Amino acid sequence: MREWWIHVGLICIPLVAVYLHIPPPQLSPALQKWHGAGKVFHFRGWKIFYRDSLGALGSSDVIILLHGFPTSSYDWSKIWDPLTQRFHRVIALDFLGFGFSDKPRPHKYSIFEQASVVEALVAHLGLSNQRVNLLSHDYGDTVALELLYRSDQNRTGRLTLNSLCLSNGGLFPETHHPRLLQMLLKDSSFLAPILTRLTNFVIFQKGIGEVFGPYTQPTDAEFWDMWTGLRYNDGNLVLDSILQYINQRLKHRERWVGVLTSTYVPLHMIYGPLDPVNPHPQFIRLYQKLVQRSTVTILDEHISHYPQLEDPTGFLNAYFNFIHSF
Repeated sequence: MREWWIHVGLICIPLVAVYLHIPPPQLSPALQKWHGAGKVFHFRGWKIFYRDSLGALGSSDVIILLHGFPTSSYDWSKIWDPLTQRFHRVIALDFLGFGFSDKPRPHKYSIFEQASVVEALVAHLGLSNQRVNLLSHDYGDTVALELLYRSDQNRTGRLTLNSLCLSNGGLFPETHHPRLLQMLLKDSSFLAPILTRLTNFVIFQKGIGEVFGPYTQPTDAEFWDMWTGLRYNDGNLVLDSILQYINQRLKHRERWVGVLTSTYVPLHMIYGPLDPVNPHPQFIRLYQKLVQRSTVTILDEHISHYPQLEDPTGFLNAYFNFIHSF
């Protein structure tokens, strides 16, 4: 009997230690460089990390990059330098709860608040009267649609949009297929606090790897950088709160899909067709049916959910062709 309790204790002690706290990993040299090149501004008392690079001389064009879930502005690192050769200013931020930004808890994260974060950053940088180009991915697509809605509705503090390019975002609840862990985290008030603490690098790597193509998998170092960005400021502990965006997409479908179908802002979609979250051909067929003013680029068949990382050259070519078309 005593041996049985010893075995239970040996199992429980490390589990309790894991549950209470695991120190976050150290920043790699690449992440240190990205972090060191950024700045912070304050939004309602929270620190928001952003990058703002001056680029092409003779151009006044501004581009703002909106990243996806559960990663960060570092998702744009592979196309950052080429963008600075085309645009006068290239700006990206880590949304509240992501990357190097603050990750308050408990907190009711929302797409509406993230849109307000972007508007506040634009005001902070003195660009409120500047026409801006939005380039977004995944979660950032929905934030972009809220910004588009506010712009088209002429709301106070709105952005003046020159163009919007979306990529592999779950725009339509009916064609969106979240991963199992995402479903458990967003819908289980009992399991979520446990799962967020017990999620580790191995689980994370497997989940992220499933949304990359078989020939475009991140390197071990890239997987680790994604995990490090998530763990920074205990970001794993707010995943369940952030994931309420999936429910918000369903609740506010008419608002966000409605503006997508009615706007006159130039639109483009860059799509990796191997995406298991927004599968081909259902997603792109519905997009082309509903958003008839938009142009579309479908990348090579082996490109999946993170096209800017899996095929940065193809992604850039598609984007520049769009920008030069109007």
